[in-house]
Amino acid sequence: MRVQVAILGGGPSGLALARLLGLAGVEAVVLERRDRAHVLSRIRAGVLEWGSADLLRAAGVGARMDAEGQVHDGTVLASDGTATRIDFRDLVGRSVMVYGQTEVTRDLCEALDRDGPRVIHGAEVVAVEGLEDARARVIWQDQAGARHEVAADWVAGCDGFHGAGRRTMAAGPLKAFERVYPFGWLGVLTERPPASAEVLYARHDRGFALASMRNPRLSRYYIQVPEGTRAEAWSDDAFWDELRRRLPTETAEALRTGPALEKSVAPLRSYVGEPMRRGRLFLCGDAAHIVPPTGAKGLNLALGDVRLLAEALIPACLSGDLAGVEAYSARALDRVWQAERFSWWMTTLMHLFPESGAFGLRMQRAELAHLARSRAARQALAEAYTGVSL
Repeated sequence: MRVQVAILGGGPSGLALARLLGLAGVEAVVLERRDRAHVLSRIRAGVLEWGSADLLRAAGVGARMDAEGQVHDGTVLASDGTATRIDFRDLVGRSVMVYGQTEVTRDLCEALDRDGPRVIHGAEVVAVEGLEDARARVIWQDQAGARHEVAADWVAGCDGFHGAGRRTMAAGPLKAFERVYPFGWLGVLTERPPASAEVLYARHDRGFALASMRNPRLSRYYIQVPEGTRAEAWSDDAFWDELRRRLPTETAEALRTGPALEKSVAPLRSYVGEPMRRGRLFLCGDAAHIVPPTGAKGLNLALGDVRLLAEALIPACLSGDLAGVEAYSARALDRVWQAERFSWWMTTLMHLFPESGAFGLRMQRAELAHLARSRAARQALAEAYTGVSL
């Protein structure tokens, strides 16, 4: 097979890139290791920056998002029984869209099924070669064990932290920056109306809690748990009891509990790999960077990469203009580090760190009090939360 762009990974970033390239007339193919059902079963992020929503609209996959998604004009930070609302619309004139990553993926899949480019499921990429040659080669294996090769002018690694894209990049001059946090998030998805009208972050001396939602009938809740915690060690009742302790009283009283449709523990880490380009290979999303979910940046950061990479690859493929290709890594990393900073700050502000002690707790309270009193501080938070601009 011969294409202009081979895309590794059929998650939202790989599918979004394929869609943008296809609309521009660039020949591409997506190689995804898992089957469609598995891809659509991943329950991940649910908050889209307005720029991400606009990107999906530009890709022609925003109709269902606009019909079913929830526009949120703010978020709430709570601590010690008090809550501060961050009014995005008033502070920065922007909003966010609550629309699950699973739904974004479904919309992109349907568009590619209808219009192309082709998505090949069950394709295990075993090697990416020829990155410094006139054409790259992607070697992949199907579920029957047969080996195949795709020749491509460019390769986009959108296949996550453990994928072939990052492994190939790591064989070159990749420099990694990482922090692993000593806790995780125990999350429960339940078919009940949300306890809070907007996403609510709660700092508590017992640990962090988050009240979120996927739609008006489906709620997502998290509590901070020690590193190494197993989800099956927590009963539903134990989770709801602990969540109530950490939420503000009014929110806890509004909480409607139900059976856990999904329960899992997500470890938290900050990671950046530099550069994001090696020859004919580019990285997007989790293949290049990971943020703790506190700032709602993971999917948004990946879609930002996609936008920049599409802007680089379309002229490179259609007219041979390589200016965007040469600038991609530096441009993407500038935005990545801004999102990493915000996600790290939010995580530090709202979580219980074992090593912080009494001083650390007082500093968190002082910072939250500053946010409550200072419009400028709230404005800076709102600007970062709704979207980091280049």
